[in-house]
Amino acid sequence: MKEPHAIIQAPLITEKGSLLQENARQVVFRVRPDANKIEIKKAVEVLFKVKVAKVQTVRYLGKMRRVGRNTGRLPQWKKAYVTLQEGHKIDFFGGL
Repeated sequence: MKEPHAIIQAPLITEKGSLLQENARQVVFRVRPDANKIEIKKAVEVLFKVKVAKVQTVRYLGKMRRVGRNTGRLPQWKKAYVTLQEGHKIDFFGGL
């Protein structure tokens, strides 16, 4: 298994993610593009000491960017929707 800190890059704190966390026990993370669902599940369980019920992933193609007449592409990335088991939760803000 890869290092858990290398797999989970950052939590995605958005309005939709906050609603999912309150209503559906789901947490959204930005993860490495080459990480699979099993690695993501183990990394979240090790880092946050919670039990994971399910992991869903979404791949995003990098956006096209232009500087003058030169074009390029931002890197691809992956988002993971992690559903926690009943009674488990992750609090990113420490009870604010």
